[in-house]
Amino acid sequence: MNEIRKALFPVAGLGTRFLPATKASAKEMMPVVDKPLIQYAVEEAIAAGCDQLIFVTGRGKRAIADHFDVSYELEVELERKSKNKLLEQVRSILPKHVSTIFLRQPYPLGLGHAVLTARPVIGDEPFAVLLADDLMLAEIPVLSQMLDQYRRYQTVIVGVEEISIEHSNRYGVVAARPWEKGIYQVSAIVEKPRPEEAPSNLGVVGRYILPARIFDFLETTKIGVGGELQLTDAISRLLGERQVLAYLFNGKRYDCGDKLGYLQATIAFAQRHPEVGDAFSEYLAQLSRSLLHRFSLEEST
Repeated sequence: MNEIRKALFPVAGLGTRFLPATKASAKEMMPVVDKPLIQYAVEEAIAAGCDQLIFVTGRGKRAIADHFDVSYELEVELERKSKNKLLEQVRSILPKHVSTIFLRQPYPLGLGHAVLTARPVIGDEPFAVLLADDLMLAEIPVLSQMLDQYRRYQTVIVGVEEISIEHSNRYGVVAARPWEKGIYQVSAIVEKPRPEEAPSNLGVVGRYILPARIFDFLETTKIGVGGELQLTDAISRLLGERQVLAYLFNGKRYDCGDKLGYLQATIAFAQRHPEVGDAFSEYLAQLSRSLLHRFSLEEST
């Protein structure tokens, strides 16, 4: 059985929805409490057993590589000041057994093109794809859940969640029939369909387990929605020769490519933070009581 050791992170996007914050810095480096988005995705991959991390970057993304590199001067300074807890946090960002490779996507031609860019370093192995914009909150990391299904079925797995049909044009949407609990057999996948054309309410989110065969289809797939090479279009063609399963994961996804989703994620993760969680939750409770009191006063006048 082929274990998944390689995890691919497409991080070349411009992050225009967060301008001006992303004018000079990568959107994947935006913090949720005290970690950048990309670190959450990397931790999820490592927890699932991946030890080879491949980042497909673009112009202005050097901060991502710097974040996962050794910061000698910072470590020396923290050690000198006996800030041992902070020193351990910095040193544990990337475990020693994990390796990284950084590639450049020369043109912004979409997710499918970003995945194809990694072909020379992935070779003929199956691999995982994680989109840092999709921040997952789950007791068992979502990629670990998906790898359990991969070990069982040895086929393509795409992560899905139930979506509101009126938002179907934000997702790749699958046509699928229930197979087992949480598992659906996919018969078609459509990129950003209009609500009246959506084949189901199961939208693909940023987690995939793919075979190296996907590269052959990406090489010959035509440019699709938005003038980009769509990964979903290549998966749709892959359906012609092998089974594709959709996995309805256990957990909550926050769309951190969207301002509202990012704010919601910040609140959710802050409430669970070991240092500030209790105090932040109490602050929210006080704020809620204050707002309720104000509204009750307004209604009585």
